[in-house]
Amino acid sequence: MSTPTYTAPTTPSTPPAGRRAAVNLAAVREQWGDLLAAIEQPPAAEWPPRECAGFLDQLAATQAADDPMPAEPTIGRVPLMLREHPAPLNLTALDAALSVERDLFDLADAVAEQVQRPAIDEYDRDNLARWRLPTSRDIGPAAAASAGSRAYGLHWAAVWLEGRALDEPAGDLFRPIPALLAEHVAGVAARARRTVERALNRDSRSTTLDYPCPWCGGPLTGVTQAGDVPAVFCPRGEQCPAPAVLDRRRRVWQGAELVDLWAGVMAARKRAEEQA
Repeated sequence: MSTPTYTAPTTPSTPPAGRRAAVNLAAVREQWGDLLAAIEQPPAAEWPPRECAGFLDQLAATQAADDPMPAEPTIGRVPLMLREHPAPLNLTALDAALSVERDLFDLADAVAEQVQRPAIDEYDRDNLARWRLPTSRDIGPAAAASAGSRAYGLHWAAVWLEGRALDEPAGDLFRPIPALLAEHVAGVAARARRTVERALNRDSRSTTLDYPCPWCGGPLTGVTQAGDVPAVFCPRGEQCPAPAVLDRRRRVWQGAELVDLWAGVMAARKRAEEQA
């Protein structure tokens, strides 16, 4: 079975802190759309995880024809703190998104202040590779403020920080990131990833499911692992006739294969109802 992993374009010469930071930042930005979608959905049950709940629920026999389909993950460009959005249905996801957004924006500001060369002229100041700090100007009763590069959203902040963590070439615009700062970037990136995956129920956990294997009646266990596709195991292995992969003496359904399992569960429930 193949398991997806988050990758970043590191090289053998990339310092370990830079590699860790780049991989975790890639995980944050690749899951950011799912987190934004989760804000506008009721909190998901512990199993199945949110990323597979949508297509499993579509197979439920009790789903009404006029029920709304699950929201598609979207990538938000404008920062949460700068835009209006409907009342959230999942405050845990909203709090996680605001926390991660704030931490990565503040981190990008701090890195830019230490490694970014001051602008020479107007053209240099508007260079898209430059991280522009937020500014404010007192104009009396209100303050006029510019969000700087924060206006491009968290996805850009993560990409920009990856570039600094990997010391990507950009002429003389940036100095190499100091070792102590690189460790700080790696630490913040790791914490951000944990926050995102915890809010999406993608952190490491196992759950005993409340329905048996529809082929052999054995107990089923659902497992999620950070960065991995969710999976369900039947411990009866070869004794179980389920049309599923046999792995380490267990029947395994993983990722899209969970659709087959869920269809089997629903069919078993229907047979039980008919016999009752």
